Amino acid sequence: MDIKTINRFDKARDKTLPGFAKLSLALLFMVVVLLWSYTSHGNLPNNTFLIIGAVFGAYMAMNIGANDVANNVGPAVGSKALTLTGAIIIAAIFESLGAFIAGGDVVKTIKDGIINPALIQNPEIFIWAMTAALLSAALWLNFATSIGAPVSTTHSIVGGVMGSGIAAAGFSIVAWDTVGKIVASWVISPLLGGIIAAGFLFFIKKQIIFKEDKIGASKKFVPYLIAIMSWVFSTYIILKGIKQIIKLDFFTASLIGLAIAVVIYFLIKPIIMKVAEKLENDRVSVNTLFNIPLVFAAALLSFAHGANDVANAIGPLAAINDAIVNVEIASNVSIPFWVMAVGAFGIVIGLMLYGPKLIKTVGSEITELDQMRAYSIAMAAAFTVIVASQLGLPVSSTHIAVGGVFGVGFLREYLDSNEKRFIQETRKKFKKHKKELSSMNEELEKLESITDKSKVNYMRIVELYKKIDDREDLVKKDRKDVKDAKSIKYVKRDAVKKIVAAWIITVPAAAILSAAIFFMIKGIMIP
Repeated sequence: MDIKTINRFDKARDKTLPGFAKLSLALLFMVVVLLWSYTSHGNLPNNTFLIIGAVFGAYMAMNIGANDVANNVGPAVGSKALTLTGAIIIAAIFESLGAFIAGGDVVKTIKDGIINPALIQNPEIFIWAMTAALLSAALWLNFATSIGAPVSTTHSIVGGVMGSGIAAAGFSIVAWDTVGKIVASWVISPLLGGIIAAGFLFFIKKQIIFKEDKIGASKKFVPYLIAIMSWVFSTYIILKGIKQIIKLDFFTASLIGLAIAVVIYFLIKPIIMKVAEKLENDRVSVNTLFNIPLVFAAALLSFAHGANDVANAIGPLAAINDAIVNVEIASNVSIPFWVMAVGAFGIVIGLMLYGPKLIKTVGSEITELDQMRAYSIAMAAAFTVIVASQLGLPVSSTHIAVGGVFGVGFLREYLDSNEKRFIQETRKKFKKHKKELSSMNEELEKLESITDKSKVNYMRIVELYKKIDDREDLVKKDRKDVKDAKSIKYVKRDAVKKIVAAWIITVPAAAILSAAIFFMIKGIMIP
């Protein structure tokens, strides 16, 4: 792990609000939601659980912002393409825009059809179940964030709904085939994300980084890489981000995305050619060409996340609202604007107050990232969701993004033999240049020690001074290359174990907690 990056994160975190102030602001938001739901629905019978559900929905939304948004911006921050503050601002703006603009008028409140609500005849029991689901998912996310484990918010709410549903109506209420798909996604999501991210990074290394003329290779391939990114992200946003505004099939969306990519290619190519001319022929310079694409990737991923995952916070709340207002149970309900606002603002507040912890984990604590690796992870996040959705495979965006981080880290370990050869070759060049430098210094000393100035070859002295300066620069560069190659870090096994363990227990942990909360509510409400 890059120590400088970690120190930068820690300093940024220390400059933010102290823990008590963060807690106070979070509580203030929940109080505002409580007062709003009470004053706007005070005339409804049995409105107590609507008010409680609104508060729990606000709490859930803040935990989504604290935990899940890190996957969208963490790699860009870890690679230094974005500052922590800049990432939070971009994510906050585009998460809220995604929720409000493309969040949708109708969502499945029983997430992914995990239970059959028709088996719960009593609307009050259903309200208690949804309340328990919201609180349990939020508590689990809060715990995961506190230990620095990025988990799936979708799986958290699915576990919560499943647990309270079983407690309310028995095991027959659960759609077990859906549960089986969720279990499969624990393997499918990170595996696909890791393979695709590693594939993109391998291509970049082979076609650019391992070439002698890195700048020439960059001029050729970087415009194509940015165009491919534009194609994938355009298709991703059309299919996932704005599907509630305009719904298009995959073929149409991909054609529109391709047209956008072609335009971007011809716009970006002359810019890349011009910028590349001023760069040095090394890895660090090539990395800078990926900065702007990463900023756009963070913004677009945040927009799509806000459009899709706001339902995890407000789906059960919308179900509670509908059950109380209409005194009936429905699988699909309209979302009132105030419910959408609770989800959108909650995600943004949670991100700003508690997001840096998970951004740090995803961005730098699993493996060291640079811009090329972050680009590969962003591509994996969008590309995998598109492919999986067309194949009908269940995937988690959280697991995909973190799997992408794993993938680029493990690829670097696989290529370790190449890095070792690079170190050996660089050491040889270092010794060769140092020997040449020593030889030229000796010759210069001999020429300068001649007392008979008529015999001094001044042209040779000038030539030697120039050659010595050039060799000193080469020696410094070789020394830096050896140092950089030696400092390569790979995937932290402890981080992998902690995150995978959190993934596996998310659904059962949220389910058990939800069932316990349901029985507690039932015990309070029924004398």
